[in-house]
Amino acid sequence: MAALLTGRVALITGASQGIGQAVAAAFGREGAALVLCARQPGPLEHVAAALRGQGVDVLALPADLSRGPDIAALAEAARKRFGRLHVLVNNASALGPMVPLADYPLEAWETVLAVNLTGPFLLTRACLPLLRAAGGGSVINVSSGVGRAGRKGWGAYAVSKFGLEGLTQVLADELREERIRVNAVNPGGTQTAMRAAAVPGEDPATLPTPEAITPVFLYLASEASREVTGKSLDARDWIGKPVGSTGRAT
Repeated sequence: MAALLTGRVALITGASQGIGQAVAAAFGREGAALVLCARQPGPLEHVAAALRGQGVDVLALPADLSRGPDIAALAEAARKRFGRLHVLVNNASALGPMVPLADYPLEAWETVLAVNLTGPFLLTRACLPLLRAAGGGSVINVSSGVGRAGRKGWGAYAVSKFGLEGLTQVLADELREERIRVNAVNPGGTQTAMRAAAVPGEDPATLPTPEAITPVFLYLASEASREVTGKSLDARDWIGKPVGSTGRAT
């Protein structure tokens, strides 16, 4: 029986740690070729080397998603290597300071919005020709619970995730006829470095691991979700529900 994502190419941002790394490993196990990016080349190459050791075809490129030239170079490298793209996971995020908006530094505001909202917009736009070349595909935007209901102290991060939810809905409506589906995933609290920085008093043992929340990403990357677009899914709803060969949770 073929693996779930055999023959597919997936681009994952923020792939050097946390959720991005877990999604990359899950996609690789299911047969996908991978384009991985992160800001720090060392940790990114470490992840890529481990995946290559497992037989996964990996192209790893450092990129700062707040920089337009980096985004253009990433999409062009994917085109040269694979010529097409089936899945784009906009996962990379910047947390920013946890202070009231009245005290929020402008420079930090601009950085968080650039990485969390403008970056996914620009990268998705740059990758549209590759998704079209594949005959359609799946864009998965990693959102947040504070992008649905704002909470004090979450500042530009929450605002950017509200924007990402809106970007998801607009793109889904615009691209529906091209068989390019666009959905958002709210991971919920997860054992990541960003979560530890945002909620320092929280016991990480009470949270699911990044690996535990990958089933929803596999579902959205697979053909089982071909009619699903413009939705915002909760990753925790999929924990403990392995995705089978049909792509559906079992």
